[in-house]
Amino acid sequence: MAWDEWEQAKSSSAQTRLNQLPAEGGGSGGGNSDLTVHDDELGKLGDMARSLREQLSTDGDHARVATFEASNELFNGGLDIGAGLLEVHDAWSTKLATLKEACGHISNHLDYSSSTHAKQEKKIVLGMQGADGKTMSISRIYDQIK
Repeated sequence: MAWDEWEQAKSSSAQTRLNQLPAEGGGSGGGNSDLTVHDDELGKLGDMARSLREQLSTDGDHARVATFEASNELFNGGLDIGAGLLEVHDAWSTKLATLKEACGHISNHLDYSSSTHAKQEKKIVLGMQGADGKTMSISRIYDQIK
């Protein structure tokens, strides 16, 4: 690519805006876009994160022992590549542990969010009772305000 082409590409990309909604609104809801979460969706996502963590624990660790042994043999054989392979082994182990921990946090957070939401919903429903012990419907609340 010539310098002129590069300058032209830069100027045209400077005019491009990514991730911008149309001026008249947009998005999936079209208008009011309240955040809605369903407990069954949270449960499915939590299960997926838990499943991914379990799969990473088994599939992500297949070559760890063989890689470590190979790095030792290469290093002991006088080849510097053994030390490099050991660094790759250690980096992979660290990244794998971090990813497994992240999946665990996601799963636990979704479980916590779901149970907390259910407790709060129950508290709100049970807390909205009149002096007579009857559940306060929206129409009864409105009547009391009038």
